[in-house]
Amino acid sequence: MNIPFNKPYMTGKELFYIAKAHFNFILAGDGPFTNYCHSWIEARTGTKKALLTHSCTAALEMSAILANIQPGDEIIMPSYTFVSTANAFVLRGGIPVFIDICPDTLNIDATLIEAAITPRTRAIVPVHYAGVSCDMDAIMAIAEKYNLLVIEDAAHGIMSTYKDRPLGSIGHMGCLSFHETKNIISGEGGALLINDERFVERAEIIREKGTNRSQFSRGKLDQYTWCDIGSSFLPGEIIAAFLWAQMQEAVEITKKRLAIWDAYHEGLAASEAAEVVRRPVIPGLCQHNAHMYYLLSHSLAHRTSIIELMRQQGVNTVFHYVPLHSSPGGKRYGRTSGLLTQTDELAARLLRLPLWVGVDTKEVLCRLALAIYPK
Repeated sequence: MNIPFNKPYMTGKELFYIAKAHFNFILAGDGPFTNYCHSWIEARTGTKKALLTHSCTAALEMSAILANIQPGDEIIMPSYTFVSTANAFVLRGGIPVFIDICPDTLNIDATLIEAAITPRTRAIVPVHYAGVSCDMDAIMAIAEKYNLLVIEDAAHGIMSTYKDRPLGSIGHMGCLSFHETKNIISGEGGALLINDERFVERAEIIREKGTNRSQFSRGKLDQYTWCDIGSSFLPGEIIAAFLWAQMQEAVEITKKRLAIWDAYHEGLAASEAAEVVRRPVIPGLCQHNAHMYYLLSHSLAHRTSIIELMRQQGVNTVFHYVPLHSSPGGKRYGRTSGLLTQTDELAARLLRLPLWVGVDTKEVLCRLALAIYPK
């Protein structure tokens, strides 16, 4: 039996809602299903305004425009993240400033942020890796001290919290992902959460190609026109219909994923005690969403061996990001602040296990036991 790394979960209502959208002849963005999704996110997170986007990348790009990033402006972020975190700001002429991560959570090390701040710094972008929150109290305090914006990259973070506050709702803005590999999915998709009312009206304009069409659609204007820069950031109604089916089952999906995560965690306790691998660390103030289960091997060679041995046994395990500061794009468009020792070391050792609703954890653990011990 082959075990894929990811298998999208379907609730059973997706096609029904897609058919309903088709029957209603409303297929462009911001139809009834989009509004259902907006209301769900706003109720779940408490954000001032939620706006669906066609990807988390689009949400990040919108946040860069809203932050008024200008050429030469600097944005502090971890190097251990997906390229979109940096690219969204580079597209505006911004310079990503990469700093190191914490050895326990693999999140941005908040104690290193102040040393990276310069007169050109405009924003901090914490990335909640694996759905486990960054130290948001410390980050928000630094942002307030230096008058900086905080844009949460909560691509992994739907249904996760920090001190009971949903991820994406703590900074000035937050970005969610509904990509096929995430917990709640629509194939491709995302959302921008606006937590600072100053940005709500402009966010709607930027998302609608720079026009005030949203106000027109609500009957506040008798016509709409070009007002600002923008692009077509909104998804179609079919995407929203699919997503709505997922949102209705979000609590149950999260429970099932947490049960899988817990099974992995319990099953690997002895291996961690024997110092063969290290398991994920979840700080006490964080409630995670079981977005992923990862291990830290002894070394790059050990990880490579595990991946190959698992492949031979029909289990698809993968590593994650190549740190951005070591990539060609990162070297060209960004810079580092301080040493990124933890980033380099941990990125070379991290291994992700299959985690999807229905995965046979006992089978994965059984095959993993044959692969993790160095020969």
